[in-house]
Amino acid sequence: MSTETKPTSTAADKKVNFLFGRQNYTLMLIGLAVIILGFICMSGTTDIYNNTKLVVAPILVLIGFIIEFFAIFKKPAK
Repeated sequence: MSTETKPTSTAADKKVNFLFGRQNYTLMLIGLAVIILGFICMSGTTDIYNNTKLVVAPILVLIGFIIEFFAIFKKPAK
């Protein structure tokens, strides 16, 4: 009979492979912040015909989604 023991793996031995790199997650957070800023600029009930609510806020939301799109498709640095 063999008395070999299998080496036990510890949590330190396992390397976690994330789907995205650090830069991707940073860009995603920036994009999310820009989207939230756009929706904050759109909110409110006073002066609904304000230039900020009609022009600036939708542009901010669109820019945020473009940043998110870029962050998802950017290849992570090795």
